[in-house]
Amino acid sequence: MTHSATAKTPLRLGLAGLGTVGMGVVKIIQEKADLLALRAGRPVVISAVAARSKGKDRGYDLSGYGWEDDPVKLAQREDVDIFVELMGGSDGPAKAATEAALALGKDVVTANKALLAHHGQALAELAESNDAVLRFEAAVAGGIPVMKALTEGLAGNGITRVIGVMNGTCNYILTRMEATGQGYNALFDECARLGYLEADPQLDVGGIDAGHKLSLLASVAFGTQVSFGAVELEGIERISNDDIAHAADMGYKIKLLGVTQMSARGLEQRMTPCLVPQTSPLGQLDGGTNMVVLEGDEVGQIVLRGAGAGMGPTASAVMSDIMDIARGTRLTTFGQPAASLIKATPAVAATPASYYLRLALVDKPGSMAKITTALGDSGVSIDRMRQYGQDEDPKIAPVLIVTDPVSREALDSAIAAMETTGVLASPAVAIRIEQL
Repeated sequence: MTHSATAKTPLRLGLAGLGTVGMGVVKIIQEKADLLALRAGRPVVISAVAARSKGKDRGYDLSGYGWEDDPVKLAQREDVDIFVELMGGSDGPAKAATEAALALGKDVVTANKALLAHHGQALAELAESNDAVLRFEAAVAGGIPVMKALTEGLAGNGITRVIGVMNGTCNYILTRMEATGQGYNALFDECARLGYLEADPQLDVGGIDAGHKLSLLASVAFGTQVSFGAVELEGIERISNDDIAHAADMGYKIKLLGVTQMSARGLEQRMTPCLVPQTSPLGQLDGGTNMVVLEGDEVGQIVLRGAGAGMGPTASAVMSDIMDIARGTRLTTFGQPAASLIKATPAVAATPASYYLRLALVDKPGSMAKITTALGDSGVSIDRMRQYGQDEDPKIAPVLIVTDPVSREALDSAIAAMETTGVLASPAVAIRIEQL
């Protein structure tokens, strides 16, 4: 076959899942067919689709596409070159159909972070053993081309740290708490009404969804096998309006922040609320926007900011992977051969940092002395301390402490000691301060 004949052969897609993102892909392919063909060097077309209900009006004409009720059958069709998996779910039909496509040597493009966070290593090995490509730009940070930046643009760098706000819902809640003074519960309800929450809201506010993304970023950045189970996860449910106000007093904003870095003790992966300087790019990030900061030994710091979800941005990321394959770009799933990915030793917040501590003390003589003794005995020194006006309850004294840089282990040991003193009216709230 001559090169020119190959260039004209259409690239045929089998699209599983016709929800928001799936229809975003249909929209791009129908509305931009000529532009895509020019950029890819060949037409990009949809052969067939699969979804739960065939009769539903989705706003675009799907009558020209083949239909399969079963996504596995779609993946196995002879007129499908790339299987595009946009169903979601870490197991079930998404996993079965992805495995079926890869087993036949077909390329797969997915937006499914849960599938890859739980089965990424096995799927990468399956893809490579069948000379197939498995790409997932849309699974991490929506429309932001962060995987492309890591695997291509920064391929000459040793990555030192990846930091990001990767869940727009949490960022929306935290920025609205600050702007309106409304509490977490009221804004959680508002997000539910606006349709911002996943079917299981804990995936969003508990940091699980963002933790899936972080585990994929860590794998590509540090050449490790995906280890979502080792991600330190903490959601935003315990963040109060007082925390946001106190942080602002000290020049900080609170964000649900993903941080991954390789230390001498192992791979750190944490998705937890952190304080960041108000003046930093992350501190200035408002609403549902995402941001990923990549730090490389040659390039320094790169900041990527954009829409982390939604029909257009996520479909844009899916199309970027499809277009790469159409042009003949064939990369390994995690940026290097799956067999070379190491099993990293998990390290829980090994890098020392300052912490913000909010304590509600029983207002009686000697309470503060017991707290400072507990901190001192664990080797935690105080950078600054403020006592705020009495709580609604006159018997409670709110106290705010910022520690000098300390390991999380030492801080946890101090908090455990405080809990035995009988002077805490409620559990201590500790939030890491991340310097950028």
